[in-house]
Amino acid sequence: MSGLPVASIKELSEKHPKPSDIKFTYGTAGFRTLASVLDSVLFRVGILAGLRSKKLDGKTIGVMVTASHNPEQDNGVKLVDPRGEMLESSWESHATTLSNASSTDEFISALEAFVRDAKIDLSKPARVVYAMDTRPSGPALVSALEDGLRAIGADGRNAGVTTTPILHYLVRAINTKGTAEAYGDDSEDGYYTKLTNAFKKLVSAKPTPSPLLIDCANGVGANAAKKLAEYLGDTFSLVLENTSITAPGALNNACGADFVKTTQKLPSSLSNIIKPGQRGCSLDGDADRLMYFHLDDRGQFRMLDGDKIAALVAAFIVELVKAAGLDESIKVGVVQTAYANGASTKYLAERLPVKCVSTGVKHLHHAAEHYDVGVYFEANGHGTVLFSPDTLAKLADYQPSTPAQSTAVEHLVNLTQLINQTVGDALSDMLLVEVVLAHKAYGGLEWDSLYVDLPNRLVKVVVADRHIFKTVDAERRLTSPVGLQDKIDSLVGKYEGGRSFVRPSGTEDVVRVYAEAVVKSQADELAFRVAGLVYDETGGDPATRPKEFL
Repeated sequence: MSGLPVASIKELSEKHPKPSDIKFTYGTAGFRTLASVLDSVLFRVGILAGLRSKKLDGKTIGVMVTASHNPEQDNGVKLVDPRGEMLESSWESHATTLSNASSTDEFISALEAFVRDAKIDLSKPARVVYAMDTRPSGPALVSALEDGLRAIGADGRNAGVTTTPILHYLVRAINTKGTAEAYGDDSEDGYYTKLTNAFKKLVSAKPTPSPLLIDCANGVGANAAKKLAEYLGDTFSLVLENTSITAPGALNNACGADFVKTTQKLPSSLSNIIKPGQRGCSLDGDADRLMYFHLDDRGQFRMLDGDKIAALVAAFIVELVKAAGLDESIKVGVVQTAYANGASTKYLAERLPVKCVSTGVKHLHHAAEHYDVGVYFEANGHGTVLFSPDTLAKLADYQPSTPAQSTAVEHLVNLTQLINQTVGDALSDMLLVEVVLAHKAYGGLEWDSLYVDLPNRLVKVVVADRHIFKTVDAERRLTSPVGLQDKIDSLVGKYEGGRSFVRPSGTEDVVRVYAEAVVKSQADELAFRVAGLVYDETGGDPATRPKEFL
């Protein structure tokens, strides 16, 4: 007898049969696919979340129903661990296994084996907080999730329609309530109050920032930005665009952070609104990515991506730590992936340690935890800053010897409150950027000119089997297919400032080729020539070789 409530699970599971022809995979962003096939997954995730909570002695687990920057017809779900961090990676494979059990009986057998092998004490309580974004598929999927929570006997708290970062915040706030590590009041009000109080303190002696244009991606960030504006009051004015959260098909459609990053242009809906010299930013569909932009004095669009945000923020924190007299005891570091622009890496490496890790938020987050203050931003605009427990203690106990040191320490303490350290948070990061711009008296032009991006190109090559591509050195070099890296190296050497790497996608049978060079036309040419090597290596028919793969 396993102690599982088998009858309850069996009865409710029959309402959520698994589609027979689909294999689900829990990846870095959880489960992601068409909303129409996710019903069984949500039910099983409800049970898994309850078991995760029991395994962790009743700590509250988070579940977020969202597909972030994806089109509206997609949806997804991910679990959040007690400190607001991503699900422990060893449980990703368990989530995948349970989601693919073909029948209720097979699912129950898999559950029994999992409970036994993971040594889960079923007598422990289970607590789960969950939320969803604005997708029309959300309510039905949440209903399936609630059936899963009911089946395993978990206490559920519905946080309603909210951003992914707010759900992460709530998880940590709930689990640290009443402790020395209390993260904030476990409510949306607590989130907005924490952020805006810190922001107001940080800009109190500075001129009022000019209004900021925000592209809300027609997603849940529109709701959150509107509430944030109310809490900010006269301190900072937000101009909200793309706020059509109920218009069919509008979510992330030709707008949002992913659109701006991949197309490197303004959403057309903003082209008649933004003026030269004005700054703006784009959120993605669940408000965990942020992309800034401005028009230069010639009216040309200029993108300020995650690399530019990391450079601005990291350099500012280094200056504050030095001004506080803490540069010997608090070390600041930056974590990037191979997709970071080479110019940003050079700029940062001249100022502080820079580490390159494999693509994926979990790799960046874990590496950032090894610094006293770890800054990480993917080029796509997802990132945050982590302050270690030791660093927080040092800031709390430090006795400054001058007024300047005292001010710098106060700023650092307020930054720890402004920054959502659980996950990338577009609204928190936006306020962080605005603080730095206010302190440096920068506009978009001054920020953009910290360094000049190397021209780059990203190309996708469809392959029969992406698994033959194996990488090392934070995905910057190939070990398989054998000999391909030597050919890439030979090509790269022919271009001034050349850099290129090849990595398989984590979710589809494509290989991504990234290339940089000093001149745009050469970056394009290098990318396509490397793509041609990849195509040839995988046995592509020369007659069907895409013409741009030179």
